[in-house]
Amino acid sequence: MKITYLGHSCLLIEGSKKKVIIDPFISENSNCSVNYKDIEVDAVLLTHAHADHFGDSLHIAKQNDCPIFAVYELAAYCSSQGAKVVEMNVGGTFKEDGIFIRYTQAFHSSSLFVDGQFVYMGQPCGIVLEMDGKTLYHAGDTSLFSDMKMIGDLHPIDVAALPIGDVYTMGPEDALIAAEWLHAKQVIPVHYNTFPPITQDAGKFARDLKEKDITGLPLQIGDVMQI
Repeated sequence: MKITYLGHSCLLIEGSKKKVIIDPFISENSNCSVNYKDIEVDAVLLTHAHADHFGDSLHIAKQNDCPIFAVYELAAYCSSQGAKVVEMNVGGTFKEDGIFIRYTQAFHSSSLFVDGQFVYMGQPCGIVLEMDGKTLYHAGDTSLFSDMKMIGDLHPIDVAALPIGDVYTMGPEDALIAAEWLHAKQVIPVHYNTFPPITQDAGKFARDLKEKDITGLPLQIGDVMQI
């Protein structure tokens, strides 16, 4: 499994058979120089509907003629905008062509600003993704919650993408606890330093993880890792 960090909470994941992107906030992220028109994937996976995660989902799905995976209400909205979708919900799984996707709990909110007002887009989620015998857990935007222990017990997590920005999600202290509960071998910090309120020291977070015998990976935009 090859993982490319595209900033904020966006990960591009490539296996031997499939290539997917999670939360493609690209064109509106001033820190990211990638052009969404260059993204080639087999699916778009969304944790929730906020603009800094929904991002370029519709454009990428349409240009690749591929589906958007999302919780039911958000999937219905994407379908209404002309995109192919796979409707998911919390606890549901998708298994096909060597890929496994499970939608998990996340504690946050989820809406899109449509026609001058916020529209509810279903429950926010985390995503467990398995390809080529490797497992990635993307927590989405969430607080710390005790059922992360169950997620870690159910899935041998090779790498977890955990938000550390605080204010809108859990901060680094809670993310340290989450990493332990998940039994994660490696952790990619996400959802930090994109906007002033979520400025964090990812290097310190990685050092704190090391004290718990967990590898922290504070990736720069465009960095690639292999697991």
